[in-house]
Amino acid sequence: MSETIISADIVDKDNAARAADLKRDYSSLGERLDRRGIAIDTIRDKVEKFAVAIPSWGAGTGGTRFARFPGAGEPRDIFDKIEDCAVIRQLTQATPTVSLHIPWDKADPNRLKQAASRFGLGFDAMNSNTFSDARDQKLSYKFGSLSHADAATRRQAVEHNLECIEIGKTLGSKALTVWIGDGSNFPGQVNFAKAFERYLDAMKEIYAGLPDDWKLFTEHKMYEPAFYSTVVQDWGTNYIIAKELGDRAFCLVDLGHHAPNVNIEMIVSRLIQFKKLGGFHFNDSKYGDDDLDAGSIDPYRLFLVFNELVDAELSGAEGFDPAHMLDQSHNVTDPIESLMLSAVEVQRAYAQALLVDRQALEAYQDANDALMATQTLKAAYRTDVEPILAMARLNTGGAIDPVAAYRAAGYRAKVAEERPAVAGGSGGIV
Repeated sequence: MSETIISADIVDKDNAARAADLKRDYSSLGERLDRRGIAIDTIRDKVEKFAVAIPSWGAGTGGTRFARFPGAGEPRDIFDKIEDCAVIRQLTQATPTVSLHIPWDKADPNRLKQAASRFGLGFDAMNSNTFSDARDQKLSYKFGSLSHADAATRRQAVEHNLECIEIGKTLGSKALTVWIGDGSNFPGQVNFAKAFERYLDAMKEIYAGLPDDWKLFTEHKMYEPAFYSTVVQDWGTNYIIAKELGDRAFCLVDLGHHAPNVNIEMIVSRLIQFKKLGGFHFNDSKYGDDDLDAGSIDPYRLFLVFNELVDAELSGAEGFDPAHMLDQSHNVTDPIESLMLSAVEVQRAYAQALLVDRQALEAYQDANDALMATQTLKAAYRTDVEPILAMARLNTGGAIDPVAAYRAAGYRAKVAEERPAVAGGSGGIV
């Protein structure tokens, strides 16, 4: 049996105080859904099976371009991060895997695997880092990595990605995510076509190094740190990359990597339609790539994204198997609490999307009844599915109220005593 960090007695006590109310709420919602022809237990069963990966870097306090303000009990290394991720898994039962970022999380792979297995955790996609310079790095990525004008710098970046694959093979990972910050800050700084050609050539080398059962996810971002042009700037370019590389190359959608008001759900639909949707980095934003908690700003957009995902799931779309991962930076909240609530919000959007009356929606669409079509979506979105989510957690051994159980356990205060305080410093997300 997997180890737990928070005492089961604490979780059981908190659940016992809430179980009667949950049972009543679940029964009441079940009656209302039954009138709509929806079996609540069917939705709950699907929610229980839905999972989202935790980013290792999300367990630490984030920062901005201006400053970083450390939090109490910050993880000192990847092994502390794994313990924090184990707490999230224990209380939500929604996060069975951790996604590593190399070289930030570089350690003996066998030791990493052993540490995670103690808590029943596995590893999701590996993430390479050629957007910043490591301490012992020979050549700088200041002016690019996989698209750099210098062949030696490109070679270094390719070798780093191949190393990530080798580490992932030991850990049991099955995917590599590549995001680069390459681009330019001034007109004329780079030749757009040549930079993209160099990037594609480098990516083809990385793709050739993939094991047969792995996937390669490429991630687009409109801007930052390159503010005038970005080599992989939008989903169209990302789609071209996936098509050029091959059948095991897919597009990753980070919800914060688009211009404000972009119709992300339509992008998701296009990528599903042409069998190139690889997965997601879930977060939220107000102005740009804010990396805020999932569903904290625009939960309706998150629901609309899942409306497309559930439509593909229920229709049996060919090749549909997206990966789900959080990707957030926590500057003013306890990272564990934020990650728990974000995992819950992603599950919430999934449950709500499962409630959409798809037969009615299709009829309204065919009849060009715009009002009733959008009301059909809103009927599902407005449904309070919290009893379903809480019951799913209870059934799988989690906490009815994860944040309440976490605070009752005093975990943050405990690790704050064990982990040395970190001094504040300059900007940076980790």
